[in-house]
Amino acid sequence: MQEKAICVIGYGKVPGDKLDDVRRELRREVQAALDDGYRTFLAEFKGVGLLFLQCVNEQREQYTDIFMEVAFDPRRSEPPICEEQELLSTCNGIWPLPEGSQEDYPLAVTRYLGGRSDRVIVVHGEELDDDTAYAMGYVQVMGPELRIVQA
Repeated sequence: MQEKAICVIGYGKVPGDKLDDVRRELRREVQAALDDGYRTFLAEFKGVGLLFLQCVNEQREQYTDIFMEVAFDPRRSEPPICEEQELLSTCNGIWPLPEGSQEDYPLAVTRYLGGRSDRVIVVHGEELDDDTAYAMGYVQVMGPELRIVQA
């Protein structure tokens, strides 16, 4: 039986006044995924992806078979801060952004995460930006289950 995978896409940085609401919704989505048998969790290693991975990591004591993988840009300008390094060390896999895809970064990450997932959580603000709209369209064409969290 193939392991079911879930990912989160969207919203590079969650506004401070929306952080608690988005965290609560992501915790709810993570628990629902665990209840539905998902054990593979994929995310971009920034913004809402970090928040998602933190919510998943909170469940590791109870669900020891969780597999976390991140899409990571090794050429990012700033090194991970201590908290991020600790979270990165808990991940089972790292997908480095391929050379030449820097210009196409959001789309490359969306194709990678969405293309490997059976369920995709898209987090967006009141206004839908172009990258998030692309992600939602891509997911609808590719066929994974789409869940939406509005910040």
